[in-house]
Amino acid sequence: MTDVALSARPRSRSVAHRILAGAWATTEMKVAFFIFAALAVLTVVAPFVIDASATKITVADRFLPPIFMEGGRYPYLLGTDQLGRDLLLRSLIGLRNAFAIGIVSVVIMFVIGCAIGIYSGYRGGWVDVVLMRITDVQMSIPVVILAITILGMSRPNAFTVIAVLVLASWPAYARVARSVTLAERQKEYVRAAKILGASDLRIMALHIAPSILPSIAFVAVLDIARMMIFEAIFGFIGIGIQPPTPTFGTIISAGTQYLLNAWWITIVPGFLLALALTSLNLMGGVLERSRNLVLQGQL
Repeated sequence: MTDVALSARPRSRSVAHRILAGAWATTEMKVAFFIFAALAVLTVVAPFVIDASATKITVADRFLPPIFMEGGRYPYLLGTDQLGRDLLLRSLIGLRNAFAIGIVSVVIMFVIGCAIGIYSGYRGGWVDVVLMRITDVQMSIPVVILAITILGMSRPNAFTVIAVLVLASWPAYARVARSVTLAERQKEYVRAAKILGASDLRIMALHIAPSILPSIAFVAVLDIARMMIFEAIFGFIGIGIQPPTPTFGTIISAGTQYLLNAWWITIVPGFLLALALTSLNLMGGVLERSRNLVLQGQL
């Protein structure tokens, strides 16, 4: 009985290990991870290496093109914006902010959503009904509408943006966690743990929760990209992190006014954002395919 009751965590860890090993064996995963890691390192190193300012206004250096074009000059490798600020540095800081908001948001919504979903599925009855109706109501509210309502009434910052994203997106994790819990709570190792006197909290935390990770890991990776998109949208429409802090949305929004004469103001941050999103989506897609192969017994 004891061996059966304690088998959940090693079994789930083995599944997660096979999923990660199968994903890493593909060239697509390695390339995507390298791009993501390289961008992450650049966002940290750039402020210490680039000899320019991301916030200092220099009117004499307005609209300088990238260094490979006529009129470009060092240290402005990818040109300057309408206020003479280094565009590469601003874009990399914007990418760093987007990464931070995306990752922190997903971690928080993962924890909250999974906790609610596990508790709802395990307890069942009226508790399950109430929590799932709350989840349904929350899922029915579009993210942008919620953001306009909350962020439009205050001065937005990183904390309020993260709060909005978490509030809007935790129900998806709750749904997945609940469906896995409903299946897991009927299995022998859960019944064995109950017979041995394990508390409900211990069963949920140590036996059921690890079983959820393989089913939801790729969703979390894809959600980081989704949160980055929303962060850029908020900045673009003016309800995201406010200037002078650089964000993709504010940089691209300002650059659209000068698209014909200074296209690099929009293209540079847009390209970096697209590269980051592509790497995350590739990793999420490979993890999903690897998970499906593991569940089908092919890995």
